[in-house]
Amino acid sequence: MPSQQGSPTVRRLRLGQELRLLRERKKLTGARAAGDLGWSPSKISRIEAAKTMPSAEDIKALAELYKIDSEKRDELFALLRDADQRGWWEDYEDALPEEYTRFLGLEAEATFQRNWEPQIVPGLLQTEDYAREVVLSVRGISRITHSGVRSRVEARLDRQQRVLHRPQPSQLRFVLDEPALMRRFGEPSVMRAQMEHLLEMSLLPHVSVQVLATEALHPVNTGAFIHLKFAEFDDVVYLEQLYTAHFVDDLERVAGYETAFDYIKSQALDEDESRVLIQRKAMMWRG
Repeated sequence: MPSQQGSPTVRRLRLGQELRLLRERKKLTGARAAGDLGWSPSKISRIEAAKTMPSAEDIKALAELYKIDSEKRDELFALLRDADQRGWWEDYEDALPEEYTRFLGLEAEATFQRNWEPQIVPGLLQTEDYAREVVLSVRGISRITHSGVRSRVEARLDRQQRVLHRPQPSQLRFVLDEPALMRRFGEPSVMRAQMEHLLEMSLLPHVSVQVLATEALHPVNTGAFIHLKFAEFDDVVYLEQLYTAHFVDDLERVAGYETAFDYIKSQALDEDESRVLIQRKAMMWRG
């Protein structure tokens, strides 16, 4: 069922999607609709792609052009009202990349999440100290200020509370490559606490943590990705690189990432075996 904490990001996307479908049902091109309204074609395109928020007058004009009934019109205005709300992640938008804040907005309404991570412990499962060390590790490259480091860590902890501990949380599936448990961030004590925290989080009823052991057959060579599923919206995959991030929404490619995750998961240790391995790593970091 959909989250009770409706995300304005998802509402914006749904509003754009609904407007595009209404236009297509009238067999109008974006250019033709824009011409009939005296708008630029780019305005129609940006509204439908959720890059520009339409005004109430814009919705009214589109509703008249597409000759929609009062029930559908009310639905569009309801989406517009929800889309205009402020999401918690917008408190951090000055410190976070634009694509990442969009990801947080989508994640807020996801019902299922698959996360493959070959390099570090996933952000949702990080301790505060580990998260700080991860952010500091790229500071020399991306020139993050002291306040920027603090804001990013605070955003990560806020995200954890809102995703892991919200009412009716989404189902979360994590697969980590074993080297991610051995790559040191900070002092050994930071790593030990992180392993212990990972064990604790793995016991949550809606969380599954598995580890792909180094000696396992690695069935697919891919970097980290997060696959989000929604109750009322098409799946998306989030990919993050050093300087950029982007979303995959092509249905065939999204299905490919889902298959890739299932392949990796099938070669990983099961949950109990993974906990044993994580416990061994915690002992290793005791020095």
